[in-house]
Amino acid sequence: MRCVGLPSSSGSEAALGSISVGADSSGAQPEAGTHSRRLLDPQVVLPSWLSSAKVSSLIERISDPKDLKKLLRTRNNVLVLYSKSEAAAENHLRLLSTVAQAVKGQGTICWVDCGDAESRKLCKKMKVDLSPKDKKVELFHYQDGAFHTEYNRAVTFKSIVAFLKDPKGPPLWEEDPGAKDVVHIDIEKDFRRLLKKEERPLLVMFYAPWCSVCKRMMPHFQKAATQLRGHAVLAGMNVHSSEFENIKEEYSVRGYPTICYFEKGRFLFQYDNYGSTAEDIVEWLKSPQPPQPQVPETPWADEGGSVYHLTDEDFDQFLKEHSSVLVMFHAPWCGHCKKMKPEFEKAAEALHGEADSSGVLAAVDATINKALAERFHISEFPTLKYFKHGEKHEVPVLRTKKKFLEWMQNPEAPPPPEPTWEEQQTSVLHLVGDNFRETLKKKKHTLVMFYAPWCPHCKKVIPHFTAAAAVFKDDRKIACAAVNCVKDKNQDLCQQEAIKGYPTFHYYHYGKFTEKYDSDRTRQDLTILPKLVSDSWAQAICPPRPPRVLGL
Repeated sequence: MRCVGLPSSSGSEAALGSISVGADSSGAQPEAGTHSRRLLDPQVVLPSWLSSAKVSSLIERISDPKDLKKLLRTRNNVLVLYSKSEAAAENHLRLLSTVAQAVKGQGTICWVDCGDAESRKLCKKMKVDLSPKDKKVELFHYQDGAFHTEYNRAVTFKSIVAFLKDPKGPPLWEEDPGAKDVVHIDIEKDFRRLLKKEERPLLVMFYAPWCSVCKRMMPHFQKAATQLRGHAVLAGMNVHSSEFENIKEEYSVRGYPTICYFEKGRFLFQYDNYGSTAEDIVEWLKSPQPPQPQVPETPWADEGGSVYHLTDEDFDQFLKEHSSVLVMFHAPWCGHCKKMKPEFEKAAEALHGEADSSGVLAAVDATINKALAERFHISEFPTLKYFKHGEKHEVPVLRTKKKFLEWMQNPEAPPPPEPTWEEQQTSVLHLVGDNFRETLKKKKHTLVMFYAPWCPHCKKVIPHFTAAAAVFKDDRKIACAAVNCVKDKNQDLCQQEAIKGYPTFHYYHYGKFTEKYDSDRTRQDLTILPKLVSDSWAQAICPPRPPRVLGL
């Protein structure tokens, strides 16, 4: 199954249209390519060494808190470089000068020299901490007049431009250290050049950054690229933009990902195993073959058997005629449904053969019978519902023939579900996108656990994390917080924080991301959290350690 169509709109693109970079008070834009000739505004005075380095006049230098406040009120996509000194900013300013040209009309870039006496108050007010010896600069992003996030992605032209064009979008694929052996293609010209010069077998993934299927496949694709280094080339190209319509038409890109195989510049066929592992890709490239024609899958309802298949039209009448019915709501594409189907059929056959049957088993294809799916609030598959004399009852988790038969012989109300972590009374702060930034700003030290309720690694660490939070419950400066990344209202936040697996721990100092926290995730480790200074926190950091559980 692939991603088709557009992602849901976040509204960020609409906002970008009204943003200007380096515009004057009248809103007029500087002409492209004229920054080296243009006279700087009186308040934007760059040191001579920076001027000679061709720092773009599109970068606004600010020292007065009132000026920054006004700018944040009038521009809604602002990246601010805070530096320890003028010299410390040199490399970043050179890079940001090229970025400013690329995002002109879409974002604003500013510079604050915290080493300057006049700017020191501004840096303190904005909670910029450049006291560590090895910290020379910080990049903060502000959106719609408020602090949005600390820029913690790759400090490269492409990454910063991509961030400013879509501040809430995911990081570029090439920012993943594990993707260094994938050839990342940006423009059609580079794609054509690669086809022309590459003699080795070439496998190209055409993808969209929002596509969940692509995200699941990327780690396997890049692992295969490393294993095949020197023997074959694996490349990736984001073709979601309309500028790549020619490529999409030429290679029949109808959904994402679309993976095309080339030999000596000639397209041969597509690779269509979208659930493949790195080993699958490596094995396939040993002897590439075109996709086999898919045999249409026979609908379950047409297979026969002892399960009754119900529809929107006959469901209610069937319940009137049968006093005890266990119904499985399913979808044809659902892997878990396919695994459960044989057991469900065996149980139905056993019930069918009983002289005094305790009931019948039925199934509803929720993708076709949408009225029933909506009526019973079916949001995941498979879902079981039990009906006694037409009255609906909830059903516990049943997956085997034995469990189905036991339930039908003695249907009981399932025990109430265990309270979720958020519903339990603990010292952990459960945050959502709406209150995340404001809550963290009030705490000197915060360790945040980004998790998914279904993740087995998360379930194991939750008791230890909860115990660690209890240790610091009376210290108002320290907090242990958690963010459920599965919740709709948190998905943008988890994307902004570059969460790629669960659980992920981030440490924040007064709301600013400071470092990733990798540990053994045991109570003994988590309870070493510092009570006073960030240095003691750093001492508790353990070497990076997998494993990570990625999304379903």
